This record gives sequence, structure tokens and C-alpha cells, in this order.
Amino acid sequence: MVGSILFCFAIGYFIDKWLHTKGLFICIFILLGIVGGGFTTFRQIMKITDSSDDK
Repeated sequence: MVGSILFCFAIGYFIDKWLHTKGLFICIFILLGIVGGGFTTFRQIMKITDSSDDK
């Protein structure tokens, strides 16, 4: 989860730097990173709980 947030932060930072905006894309991409990281974490937890139910 942290990796996706940091990756999206970096993307937002460089887009802001390129377009000379002040934090707009950092905020957008951090939110996308949080949602994406949360979804990935949720999928991993569901995979673990589903495989332990089969045993």
C-alpha cells in the first residue's frame, strides 16, 4: 500500500513541477494511490482468507 502511495506521489510531484501547479496533481494522485493501495490490500486479504477456508 505504501508503495502505491509513494509511486502516485512521485507522479503527481513531477506533473506539478512540469505544469507549474502548486500541489493539485499531488493531491489527486495521492488519493488515487490510497484507493489503489487499499484495493490491493483488500484483494490480498480476501485471497488469504479464502485459501484458509478451503483447508
